[in-house]
Amino acid sequence: MGAVMKAVRLNELGGPEKLHVEDIPKPKPAVGEILVNIKRAAFNRRDVFITQGLYPGIELPKTLGSDGMGSVAELGEGVSGPKIGTRVVIDPTMNWGNDERVWERNGGVLGMPREGTFAEFVSVPAANVHPAPEHLSDDEAAAVPLAGVTAYRACFSRGELTKDDVVLITGVGGGVQSFVLLYANSVGAKTIVTSGNDEKLARAKAMGADVCINYKTSENWSKDARDAAGGGGPSLIVDSVGGETLGKAVDIARPAARVVIYGGTNGDAKIRPFSIFWKQLDIRGTSMGSPEDFRHMLRLFNKHKLRPAVDRVFQMSEAPKAAERLAAHDQFGKVVLAI
Repeated sequence: MGAVMKAVRLNELGGPEKLHVEDIPKPKPAVGEILVNIKRAAFNRRDVFITQGLYPGIELPKTLGSDGMGSVAELGEGVSGPKIGTRVVIDPTMNWGNDERVWERNGGVLGMPREGTFAEFVSVPAANVHPAPEHLSDDEAAAVPLAGVTAYRACFSRGELTKDDVVLITGVGGGVQSFVLLYANSVGAKTIVTSGNDEKLARAKAMGADVCINYKTSENWSKDARDAAGGGGPSLIVDSVGGETLGKAVDIARPAARVVIYGGTNGDAKIRPFSIFWKQLDIRGTSMGSPEDFRHMLRLFNKHKLRPAVDRVFQMSEAPKAAERLAAHDQFGKVVLAI
């Protein structure tokens, strides 16, 4: 038997409790790939959805995990660097394609269908390996990749975020929305966040949110958000909630605002066409991020010395417990796994 490593595996569907640690063969880097010794990984909601069978194209057994940081362990044939031992983060999006505007989805994402980062080693294309920002801790660096690039594309590539914007961030607390808040703060935009959890609102306030609204206790959260924005409402809305929340957010957007959508946790939304055409709104979809988005995101982190919100760090054996925290929507920021 060849070299083995420990990995968090999903062999059957049934929820987070089906995740467990086992020994599997250690991968070898193929031509053009780099073997990374993972030190920290991080959970995304897609990992939870996969355990529940709520994700397309599930192939089992599989090592989950899209986010990872560690050090270069081995260079595959044809790869000249970075040198062995370099501290790196991994871009989890595989084979974006030649059109910067849209993801071709041919290669998927680390952790499904490709083997993921919840393991001691993972082999990925060299183009997906980048030096980690030096000012970030291992936990912080692991938190960045998937949520960070998704938020970057939503804010900048699609949302055209500037310092003059008033940004409405619905459902703050999840991984991506915590990055949206981080980026909006970094450019000096005014930020309005919503949540039904006062503790999450307090965390958002500590991160620099200008206005925090509890949609459960407010008599009319959308009116409160519009009034707080001034100028007829927010100029940029970033939403992953969908449902009634998205419908209300569109109604309060100011004329010529951009509404960027990357998810739909609460299902389909009922949107009034009048709100869109009368105010000449731009409704923009986005998903993941391109290699160019990932490079620009890392430059932003390095330039402004940004630090992501890390919720909690779990040990590898606690992977089910970590996934359950996401499933319960209890976290603020990213849940990290110590490998």
